[in-house]
Amino acid sequence: QVQLVESGGGLVQAGGSLRLSCAASGIIFSINTMGWYRQAPGKQRELVASITRGGSTSIADSVKGRFTISRDNAKNTVFLQMDSLKPEDTGVYYCNADHTKPPVTTDLWGQGTQVTVSS
Repeated sequence: QVQLVESGGGLVQAGGSLRLSCAASGIIFSINTMGWYRQAPGKQRELVASITRGGSTSIADSVKGRFTISRDNAKNTVFLQMDSLKPEDTGVYYCNADHTKPPVTTDLWGQGTQVTVSS
């Protein structure tokens, strides 16, 4: 069983920074895309950023220029560096990864970590 464990959330003032980490653990065969989603109260979960094993990234327009996604393939870990945080960045941030144990690919989710940005 592969699990995703997140860390790094918390409370920060507007303009501040946080760094989220997510590590996959267990018997890992292959993980291609890893990413971060967030869900604000009363809103749908949305993609924040994703990164493939080869390093190709996709960043939501709302965070472009402020957030950076990176990963360490050897450690099956993905990071989200969040700078110039705004109150509208508040929400629960979820790590996501697609794990393939041939021939099955499973969509994995972390438990979520709270990010609160005060004005």
